[in-house]
Amino acid sequence: MWGNPEHAANLLPIQTSVFPRPSVPPLSGPVRSDIQSVHFIGICGTAMASAAAAMKERGFTVSGSDQNMYPPMSTFLVERGIDVTAGYAEANLARQPDLVVVGNALSRGNPEIEAVLDRRLRYCSLPELLKEFFIRGKRSLVVTGTHGKTTTTSLLAWTFESAGMEPSFLIGGIPRNLGQGARFGGGEWFIVEGDEYDTAFFDKRSKFVHYLPEVAIINNLEFDHADIFRSLEDVQIAFRRFVNLVPRNGLLLANGDEANLAPLLDVRHCPVRRFGLGESNELRATGIVLKPESSEFVLEDARFEVPLVGELNVRNALAVAACARHCGIPDARIREAFASFRGVARRMDVRGDAGGITVVDDFGHHPTAIRETVRALRVRFPGRRLWAVFEPRSNTTRRNVFQSELVDALETADVIVVAEVARLDQLKPEERLDPARLMQDLRATGKPASYLPTVDAIVEHVADGGRPGDVVCVFSNGGFGGIHDKLLARLRA
Repeated sequence: MWGNPEHAANLLPIQTSVFPRPSVPPLSGPVRSDIQSVHFIGICGTAMASAAAAMKERGFTVSGSDQNMYPPMSTFLVERGIDVTAGYAEANLARQPDLVVVGNALSRGNPEIEAVLDRRLRYCSLPELLKEFFIRGKRSLVVTGTHGKTTTTSLLAWTFESAGMEPSFLIGGIPRNLGQGARFGGGEWFIVEGDEYDTAFFDKRSKFVHYLPEVAIINNLEFDHADIFRSLEDVQIAFRRFVNLVPRNGLLLANGDEANLAPLLDVRHCPVRRFGLGESNELRATGIVLKPESSEFVLEDARFEVPLVGELNVRNALAVAACARHCGIPDARIREAFASFRGVARRMDVRGDAGGITVVDDFGHHPTAIRETVRALRVRFPGRRLWAVFEPRSNTTRRNVFQSELVDALETADVIVVAEVARLDQLKPEERLDPARLMQDLRATGKPASYLPTVDAIVEHVADGGRPGDVVCVFSNGGFGGIHDKLLARLRA
């Protein structure tokens, strides 16, 4: 149906004479037009710093504070002339800012938050600020899902940028083509990675409910974030709230192969189009060719190739192609953008080769993400022995909710190493991931598996057991003690 961009007219289009593009109304609610000064608590987060810089560019007086100040964001803020104070203190609010933006990681007990509440200062979350100052009046494309959000959002933003549409964007990673994770410009499009994590200590709704979606993409839906969701049903409720925000002249693009999404898609308030690999999808990828350096697929009458590896990235690119077509970008421009896309830092990111061993960095921390990444690495490095070095660091993988799922995911590698479970002492014994049982279950699959507490121990283990041709993929959603550079240095030695 969408062989050409003009086929989007067969749907309810994004912009019609009945539903014209909205103008920007006066700000209301938690943020109003009389604001001149803004203070950011927790300013050194990537999104917070980018928003602070954008507010300063718009003429606001901007200040901020943070407990942990380090490059690149501290340097970024200094270069833009933003006054940043190290540490949190009530004195940081002495200038009585018109608005205080509260970071997601902060909670009651923070001295600045307590002062804001005591003095009844106007405050909001970062998603609220983005909604009122940057998204409202634009055409918002929101990418959501348990996995693949960052890659999909990055590819979508680059497709619009490559097509000359100068989008604003907010992405939870660094797309190499764009060089930054956030940009707030004057174009009509705003492309945002919609996180299902909660908004702030005073707003436990998912962040994505603030982003005014005209086009909503849902890549997949699984249980995650065990610190804020109790069950898969809770996650589905959060996504259902998001789906309910898509306007009747918008579009919901959803993975039709995802069983957990199916109950959410029987809606009548907006058009729904399912994408995927199965025959029941209206937007189906066929003719798939998985190659070591790229992936190809056919969408209706057009073939696309993207320099990303694995079936997971076919799905990501399929969602982008469907969205870009709907928004009027011709297939030729989509192909050009795909061909020139250079990926995202920390997504199957080759950090180097030493001693004949390739070291790969990946942000994967959910069992499904780990399993799909290993499958993709098998395509990228055919016939090579694959190590999975995993740090259980997220609030979910530190818990036992994925005790068996981690076995199924990690055993797809040839050699497994699991690092010490982060902050395990902060969990009740009955909630904790059981490392001993994890090792027992992994070894029962016939795969060599080791639980090693420190980065140095892991580096020595890989150096002793590795052999030329091996691929070592490090899975972590944190810095993991600089393990990549340490491992490469040891292998060179």
